[in-house]
Amino acid sequence: MFGDISFLQLLWFALIGVLFSGFFILEGFDFGVGMLHLLMGKNEKERDAIQLSIGHVWDANQVWLLTAGGAMFASYPYWYAALFSGFYLILFLVLVGLILRGVSFIFRAKMPTSRGKRIWDFIFGISSFMAPFFLGVLFTAMVRGMPIDEKGNMVAGFFDYIDFFSLVGGVAVTVLCLLHGLNYLALKMDGDLRMRAKDWARKLYLVLFVGLVLFSVLLFFSTDFFFLRPISTISSLLIIVALSLWAALSVYNGKEGKAFIASSLSFVSLVLLLFVGLFPRVMVSSIAPENSILIANASSSEYTLLVMTIVTVCLLPFVLGYQIFAYYSFSERIKC
Repeated sequence: MFGDISFLQLLWFALIGVLFSGFFILEGFDFGVGMLHLLMGKNEKERDAIQLSIGHVWDANQVWLLTAGGAMFASYPYWYAALFSGFYLILFLVLVGLILRGVSFIFRAKMPTSRGKRIWDFIFGISSFMAPFFLGVLFTAMVRGMPIDEKGNMVAGFFDYIDFFSLVGGVAVTVLCLLHGLNYLALKMDGDLRMRAKDWARKLYLVLFVGLVLFSVLLFFSTDFFFLRPISTISSLLIIVALSLWAALSVYNGKEGKAFIASSLSFVSLVLLLFVGLFPRVMVSSIAPENSILIANASSSEYTLLVMTIVTVCLLPFVLGYQIFAYYSFSERIKC
């Protein structure tokens, strides 16, 4: 036991964080490549190659978000209820983005004319921006605090969701995805697209460092993380900066694999920052601290958590093995 929190409750809180980390690592470069498909592809041939780089993995990557949501529903139903009902409009926009991304792959391939393909190129790029931006807004608003009453109900207005801090959070996640996508393309592509991806990354990392400073300042003034978890919060922020610096130096030195690893670990550090800062809460109330939803009160029964743990231990190796095999099978560079 950890105070009022059992080992299984703590385990599943950590596992949900791991699932979101996996989602942002894998779907993060997916989102980045989708935005770059619109921004960086100069012609139809280049856009075909950029889309092909994720064509075999994008749907499996997206499953990590569904798994994280399903795990939250099963292990922390009160957290799930408050989050999905309170952030209904934000999650609806995320869902629209994910749906449009999915159909873009199919409809673009079936378009008989270049004009039709350009329309779906635009939709693919915009929808790839929508999902990470609004997820960034959601997580930033969640840790800042939302109007949750004593019964755990959340009734929020537009300015509860959207303020300067949540917009900066949305932009920060979007920029991280763009950089992650650039690092992925530098690994996956060959020729001019590969060099262009590295050139774009060199410039965009300068923007990221400015954004990290702004995000850290806003985190100090908009949340209680620095007061409740000063050591872990400062450590996580420093790790994110160090990883971003490592990634930038790797890009400048032509070490594409290290740059991709560093940008992947940046997402892990960001999720760690948010989840450790939330602990022992899962939702922060901006009305009164005592209305915050706690891990100890939001979870399913110990028996339910135990069954979920056993099933996860049995199935997870097969799922991970399949995904590793899929990436290995399509590991060759794409020439354009």
